[in-house]
Amino acid sequence: MFTREEALELLKKYNKEEFHIHHGKMVEGTMRYFAEKLGYGNEADFWATVGLLHDIDFEMWPEEHCKKSPELLKEAGADDRLIHAVVCHGYGLCSDVEPVHQMEKVLFACDELTGLIGAAALMRPSKSCKDMELKSLKKKFKDKRFAAGCDRDVITKGAQMLGWELDQLLGETLEAMKTCEDA
Repeated sequence: MFTREEALELLKKYNKEEFHIHHGKMVEGTMRYFAEKLGYGNEADFWATVGLLHDIDFEMWPEEHCKKSPELLKEAGADDRLIHAVVCHGYGLCSDVEPVHQMEKVLFACDELTGLIGAAALMRPSKSCKDMELKSLKKKFKDKRFAAGCDRDVITKGAQMLGWELDQLLGETLEAMKTCEDA
């Protein structure tokens, strides 16, 4: 498995835009939070690495998203488990590889949601999600015009995949992002 520094360098090899690097870091922190929260603390580094690298191919190959990543990751020495986890986050969108493991379902569910929360945070005077309340996030979620690129159906499907109420996914992901925003 990659060290955190190796994974970050790999992400930066194929992603130059700060937005994409920041998104990777936010999903990394969110995944680490969920690993700890859901009883997978011994796999927290793996969950975080998958979160960091999940969009490795998106910036340079947007039309081949989740299709180019296996090649890039295999070339870098990633194992099949990491590759499967990265590829299945695009299930039903750009990949037919279904999330099976709890970690894969969490990644599927929170990827889009981290983008929505990040966009909502930028609208706040503080530019932070740390002072955001769930009710404020729910209002942004319901407003289809706000952060229109964040697919609410994917977020809803992710909650269902996990067997969670939507409010639970929204609230837990918001809490997760609060823990990693400064990083």
